[in-house]
Amino acid sequence: MTQTFMNWGMTHEWAWFTATIAGILLIALPLMLAVAMIIYADRKIWAAMALRRGPNVVGPFGLLQSFADGLKVFLQETIVPSASNKGLFLIAPIITFTVALAAWAVIPFNSGAVLSDINVGLLYILAISSLGVYGVVVSGWASNSKYPFFSAMRAAAQMISYEVSIGFILICVVLWAGTFNMNGIIEAQRGHGFGIVNGFFFNLLLFPMWVMFLISSLAETARAPFDLTEAESELVAGYQTEYSSMSFALFWLGEYANVLLMCALNAILFFGGWLPPLNIDLIPWFDVPGWIWLFAKILFFFFVFSWIKATVPRFRYDQLMRLGWKVFLPLSLAFVVIVSGYLMFTRYG
Repeated sequence: MTQTFMNWGMTHEWAWFTATIAGILLIALPLMLAVAMIIYADRKIWAAMALRRGPNVVGPFGLLQSFADGLKVFLQETIVPSASNKGLFLIAPIITFTVALAAWAVIPFNSGAVLSDINVGLLYILAISSLGVYGVVVSGWASNSKYPFFSAMRAAAQMISYEVSIGFILICVVLWAGTFNMNGIIEAQRGHGFGIVNGFFFNLLLFPMWVMFLISSLAETARAPFDLTEAESELVAGYQTEYSSMSFALFWLGEYANVLLMCALNAILFFGGWLPPLNIDLIPWFDVPGWIWLFAKILFFFFVFSWIKATVPRFRYDQLMRLGWKVFLPLSLAFVVIVSGYLMFTRYG
């Protein structure tokens, strides 16, 4: 893209700057539209599983319901509690929203179609996703209200607990792929399956790691059955209780952007990303672009997220902590040993 702008007569510096801004907008604007539409899809899936209609009034089939909700919160008054720390109170939702968008900088949508193709892309995502806890903790503390503060402490403990197991799961992925680069991890998934299937996804040795990663993704994004940070029966509404108008909307947008990010990571790390699911021409007369495969996989995983939310009851907090520390942490550590041992005997032995 930089070369294109240089061909139009720009200097290299201005061409690079313009290309970077265009790349950011090319990701951020469709992502915002996607967040609006998956909120609609989320509500439709819940409704269908509960034998209800869901949104069906605003626009054809209710498609404009999310935009009507956005307009409603935009027109509401922003209320800042008098006893709150006003600076931190206002900056907390901005942190959550910004961090949720920043992680998409290294997500490859096709071969070479990535904003920043850095060699440590997976480490970047792990670092950026870890920063999301700051927005939650700051919002709970700055509200100067006990229920948001309780929720913020829950969220901090929950996110840190499951990031530990996610870290060991990612070690297994990196050991197999031999790189932290996101495109390199996708390319390492060609033609694996221990001879059972010739598919473009990681082999069956890492399948238990994917199951743990999927469950940890639910906990990391505070989705049901791990939505204890927003347990209405005990915490009113969670860390965003005192927020209104666009401040609340930024939390909402950041949460769903994180859900989409976790769906994308499930697809990229374990199911081939933009590669087709099988090593065959599914449509012989048409070469399906890689970004379509990636979007299809993201939508599938989002359906799984919604399916779980509609059907699985909420955990107790002690069950949540026990699962993270007593089940996932030992299992992920064991699989680091198993995967590294298998690689030593087969690839390097």
